[in-house]
Amino acid sequence: MELDFDKSGGLIAAIAQDADTGEVLMIAWMNREAFEETVRTRRAVYFSRSRNKLWRKGEESGNVQEVRSIAIDCDNDAVLLKVHQIGGAACHAGYKSCFFRELQDGELHTIGERVFDPATVYKK
Repeated sequence: MELDFDKSGGLIAAIAQDADTGEVLMIAWMNREAFEETVRTRRAVYFSRSRNKLWRKGEESGNVQEVRSIAIDCDNDAVLLKVHQIGGAACHAGYKSCFFRELQDGELHTIGERVFDPATVYKK
């Protein structure tokens, strides 16, 4: 098995899904190093494009993702991580899922409940 990191400039899409409920929690990016560390540690590690470095999920918030399984798509350029979300929130905005808004009649409506206040968690 060889993931194709070259197809998209060194990154592959990584989808995190709740292993118990099937809810899609987030999408992020992985470079080879992030993928290998995820496989080795069974904790989700992504690549932050904005910070240009590895992002170990939960390193600041405590909301880590324990990886239960890893599936790879047919083009070898995306992964699906089935995870156990510790802390109740995958989203840096404080929601369980990053998909906490829904388009209804052309307008975005918040459909999720905030689990934590980002201002208190990410004190920089």
